[in-house]
Amino acid sequence: MTGRVAGWCAALLALVVAAAFLPLPEPALVREWAAELGPWFPLAFFGTYSVVTVAPVPRSTFTYTAAVFFPPVLAASGTLVATGIAASVAFGVVRRLGHHRTEGLRADPRIAAVDRRLRRRGWLSIASLRMVPAVPFSVLNYAAALSSVRFRHFLPATVLGSAPGTVAAILLGQALTAGGTSAAVWATVGFAVLGLLGIVVDARLPVRAPVDDDEVSQPS
Repeated sequence: MTGRVAGWCAALLALVVAAAFLPLPEPALVREWAAELGPWFPLAFFGTYSVVTVAPVPRSTFTYTAAVFFPPVLAASGTLVATGIAASVAFGVVRRLGHHRTEGLRADPRIAAVDRRLRRRGWLSIASLRMVPAVPFSVLNYAAALSSVRFRHFLPATVLGSAPGTVAAILLGQALTAGGTSAAVWATVGFAVLGLLGIVVDARLPVRAPVDDDEVSQPS
C-alpha cells in the first residue's frame, strides 16, 4: 500500500505540472476521472501538496489544480489542511535549525522592535500577510520561523488568513476552465486589499508590555 501511495505522489507531481501548462478538459470530466481513481487519490494529492510546498514551490499551482480535480468544498478544505501542515513543518524545521543563528541580527534595535511586535501580536501580521497573494507562502513561513513570532499565533493565523484567498483561488481555478472569471478576480483583489489594511492597522496599534517573558514557543 505504501508503494502504491508513493506511486500516486510521483504521478501527481507530473499531473500538477501538466495542469499548469496544458489545456484541460471540462472540470466535470476531470472530476469524474479523479473519482474513478478511488479514495486514495485525494489523500495522495493533498499529502503531496503538504510535502512539496514545504520547499519554495508555488502553493497556487496546487491550489488551482485542486480546483479542477475536486468539488469546491473538498478542494478548499483539503487545501487548507495541506497549507497548515506544510506551514507547520517549514516553521518547525527552520526555527529549530536557524532561529539561534539570527540572534545577532535581531539584536539590531530596529529589527528588535519589529521582532517584539511579532512576538506579542504576530497573529495579526501573519494573517494579514497571508491575504496578500504577492507574499510567497514559503518565504513567509521561513521568515516567521526566524523571528520570535509564537507558533500558537502562527498556525491559526496562517490557516484563517489563507482561507479567503484559498476560496477565491478555488473559484478562480474553476472559472478559468468554465469562463466568467471576473467575480473570482475581484474577490482575490478585495482580500488582498483587506490584508494590506490589516498590515497598516497592525503597524499603528500600540503593543502592550508583555505580562511574562517565556521562551519562544516551539511547535509540538
